[in-house]
Amino acid sequence: MVTPPQSPSSPDWTVLKILQWTTQYFESHGIDSPRLTAELLLAHALGTTRLTLYLQHDQPLSASERAAFKHLIQRRLRREPVAYILGKKGFWNLDLDVSPEVLVPRADTETLVETALEVIPARTDGSCWTILDAGTGSGAIVLSIASERKGHRYIATDRSMAALRMARKNAEKVGIDGVLWGCVDWLDAFGFRSLDMVVSNPPYIPSADIDRLEPEVSRYEPRPALDGGRDGLDAIRKIVADAPRVLRPSGWLILEIGWNQGGAVQALIEAAGCFEDIRIRKDLGGMDRVVVARCVRA
Repeated sequence: MVTPPQSPSSPDWTVLKILQWTTQYFESHGIDSPRLTAELLLAHALGTTRLTLYLQHDQPLSASERAAFKHLIQRRLRREPVAYILGKKGFWNLDLDVSPEVLVPRADTETLVETALEVIPARTDGSCWTILDAGTGSGAIVLSIASERKGHRYIATDRSMAALRMARKNAEKVGIDGVLWGCVDWLDAFGFRSLDMVVSNPPYIPSADIDRLEPEVSRYEPRPALDGGRDGLDAIRKIVADAPRVLRPSGWLILEIGWNQGGAVQALIEAAGCFEDIRIRKDLGGMDRVVVARCVRA
């Protein structure tokens, strides 16, 4: 057991000892990844990096630094997501800003990015695709794809103006320009056969399940970005119904789905009667995560 120094004003409150104490404190309160969380929050409070914490492990903290760190600990104990406390989250090869107006980008969603990159031509050779990210949130998906497949035309939409402001800010931060942004409800604003690909991470959690999720999600993340209606498929139904109208022949539809929704979503796409090559991709945890389909007629 780690024994904390006797007084917060003691010079014994070094970087290493306060990390040890905080790790134990988080463990006793059921906080996930207690050591990593302690390191991230302390580095943020000190305006430094996790590596520097260990290079300066014997450095004592000032009273103001300890007060700032204590405030971050209290926020985490209230189960506020670490990404919202830090104001940023790494995704793919990007460091993105996040806030409670947008979902925290998750590693599972990188499966959707990987799937899209397998389909989008690496070289345009004069053929420029038009790719839509519907419900862009922080912009994580469209910016990750655009960073890997240059030369195509990218559009990103969301019903939330606050989310669009965050996404545009992230585009500026990571140095990706040329994305067209719009406040649009899914595919409503797009014309007949105007897109080569639609990607989306729509809300897919059943309404009744949201309050049973971990507090980091149910208390803090934006409910409209989570709530998929009674069975979690409301937004997915709308996208699947409209996709044949907006996709060009051989255009692609790629959607993130819940771990237990693969069969239901595949059935929806098959019932549309105009898709082939329907596949379910699993995430790193072996769960159904992405459905991909090619539109063969409108």
